[in-house]
Amino acid sequence: MAEGNRLGTAPRVVAKQLREHLRWLERRITDSDKELRQRIARTAVWREQDELVRSVPGVGPVMSLTLLASLPELGRLTRKQIAALVGVAPFARDGGKRRGRRHTAGGRRAVRTVLYMATLSAIRYNPVLKRFYERLKAAGKVSKVAIIACSRKLLTILNAMVRDRTQWDAGRASHTG
Repeated sequence: MAEGNRLGTAPRVVAKQLREHLRWLERRITDSDKELRQRIARTAVWREQDELVRSVPGVGPVMSLTLLASLPELGRLTRKQIAALVGVAPFARDGGKRRGRRHTAGGRRAVRTVLYMATLSAIRYNPVLKRFYERLKAAGKVSKVAIIACSRKLLTILNAMVRDRTQWDAGRASHTG
């Protein structure tokens, strides 16, 4: 948190207030996390979706909670729609002599940020995404472009899993969008 970064340069009186504020924030985060976990445990649909999402190597509790809380459309939209909603779909802005470059924009920032971090983990621990990332890098893609492409693939896989109510299957996932 930014408050933690300020501790080193803050005057003693302010540093004390910052430490108190940090403790309060940490308690709120812990309480919110606990409340979300309890709600998921009490709701059969959320419990099932949580189990499905967390069955993917590289996806943990933070990603699962974020998707369940901030992306209720998961499993209900097409892969293009869900990618656009999160902000990992490539859009063309061609015109005149400018062609071929695509960019991602918009979307739900909190979901996109957590998806990016989960993708970094999945590239290391998920064999399907690791191969996909390595293939993109071998094709000359810049690291960030390859990571965003992997983010979109991970989101597409999660969307299909929730839609079809299926656990992680590396064989099936390697053929997904």
